[in-house]
Amino acid sequence: MSRTATITTDHESAERAAMVAAALEPDNTDEMETRGDGARVVTEIDRETTGGLQSTMDDYVVNVRVADRLTDTTQS
Repeated sequence: MSRTATITTDHESAERAAMVAAALEPDNTDEMETRGDGARVVTEIDRETTGGLQSTMDDYVVNVRVADRLTDTTQS
């Protein structure tokens, strides 16, 4: 039996969400799928163990925060 989670993050525009999703794509494992959905990024994670799911989610949260910061074009 596998464990699954869906993480959705909201961004200021569809363009920004697409940039964040693209920045996250190289970090996806075989058990992950990330896509832009309008101004949101949706990531689905499927792992065999609860501990594996938690670890993947922890890593993902760090990665999405970094990707969001790197795609922020309003900062100088």
